[in-house]
Amino acid sequence: MNNFIWYNPTRIIFGKDAHKSVGEEVVKYSKNILLHYGGKSIRAAGTYEAVTKSLTEAGVRYTELGGVKPNPRLSLVYQGIGLCRKEKIDFILAVGGGSVIDSAKAIAVGACYEGDVWDFYEKGIRPEKALKTGVVLTIPAAGSESSDGSVITKEDTQDKCSCCTEWMYPQFAILNPELCYTLPEHQIRAGGADILSHIMERYFVPNKNTDLSDRLCEGAMRALMENLPRVLRERENYDAWAEVMWTGNVAHNGLLGKGREEDWASHGIEHELSGIYDIAHGAGLAIVFPAWMKYVYRKHPERFVQFAERVFGIRGEEKDTDEVCLTAIGALEIFFHEIGLSTRLRDVGIGRENFDVMAEKACRNGKLGSFMSLTKEDVREIYEIAW
Repeated sequence: MNNFIWYNPTRIIFGKDAHKSVGEEVVKYSKNILLHYGGKSIRAAGTYEAVTKSLTEAGVRYTELGGVKPNPRLSLVYQGIGLCRKEKIDFILAVGGGSVIDSAKAIAVGACYEGDVWDFYEKGIRPEKALKTGVVLTIPAAGSESSDGSVITKEDTQDKCSCCTEWMYPQFAILNPELCYTLPEHQIRAGGADILSHIMERYFVPNKNTDLSDRLCEGAMRALMENLPRVLRERENYDAWAEVMWTGNVAHNGLLGKGREEDWASHGIEHELSGIYDIAHGAGLAIVFPAWMKYVYRKHPERFVQFAERVFGIRGEEKDTDEVCLTAIGALEIFFHEIGLSTRLRDVGIGRENFDVMAEKACRNGKLGSFMSLTKEDVREIYEIAW
């Protein structure tokens, strides 16, 4: 097991009706906030009304900025920074999923920086301070509600880049599974793939002697795979939604990767897909991850054999290693198909015309991954497998 430090300061408030007391949490930090959200869905679900009522009752003044889209845009981040400065706002409440939260985090660091906020994402400059943020989570997927990261897309160049800093941890995150009942199916599917991918990025690594975190990852994967189909069938199954929502948080709050390397090659490869084609991040990961697995599994086949046995119950005593590994990868693809996701680029209308460009951009900062170090040539081949 590797040396590690684990720090996660985000206070999690989990349960029924939890969002109705958000004002009591916000007022601990500010009475003048930016209320950041996406589109009409939080109004249709009644979440907007409940949140604004609670803020008003707590004496919190809020300036609204809606319009966040999947793969959140830098242009809206700039608008948010301008609003925060104009209105002297010192706290941002994100009501939504990962895209809203990531946008809020970008506004929070950008509002405290004299330069261009994109410097943090493109140039790797480290933020030195930020506005505080809080979250009412409506879509379990990205895990951004208690992570130190944010991913933003710059529309004009189709670049999708990340920034990670401890300044981005939200002060609190409210998780009420009831808020998931009205989610569209495509968001549930893509969100589930995103959660699963966050676990797998930490699980498929070359480390040994990591039995505890191995089993935490395996348990989280199994919990997600069992409960995600349930919520697709039973949209108001609170207990199943609670499992999905909590798994999504644990998948990306930093715990599962402690004591081991993390890979993140598949995320880097997928970011180029969603940056150019605006595909939902989770849907892109459902395509990229099996292709990555097929390309790299021979590097550390024992990890895939363990995955096969512990996650899918595939016994390999009478099979050769290649067969066991490929059977497990096939089982993952079957799971994605069963929840309604494609595992081929061609099936979602993405051609091969940008493979060279995407591979070059994915490796703009060097090789990807720790399970197997990938060059741009490797990445291009993974796109080919995915096609």
